[in-house]
Amino acid sequence: MPAKSKAQQKAAGAALSAKRGDSPKSKLKGASKQMAESMSEKQLKEFASTKRKGKPQRAG
Repeated sequence: MPAKSKAQQKAAGAALSAKRGDSPKSKLKGASKQMAESMSEKQLKEFASTKRKGKPQRAG
């Protein structure tokens, strides 16, 4: 399932980075923290790799 907004895509990227150990999990907050806890690395990669062109800044 692709990300529905730029913000969701960026949050998934941050969560993926923490899950891989590239950045500390303690720096995560909000949606990215929830994503890191509840989604697999494969799901996060799919969200983070979504094309941004044509996406709204926020889903709503």
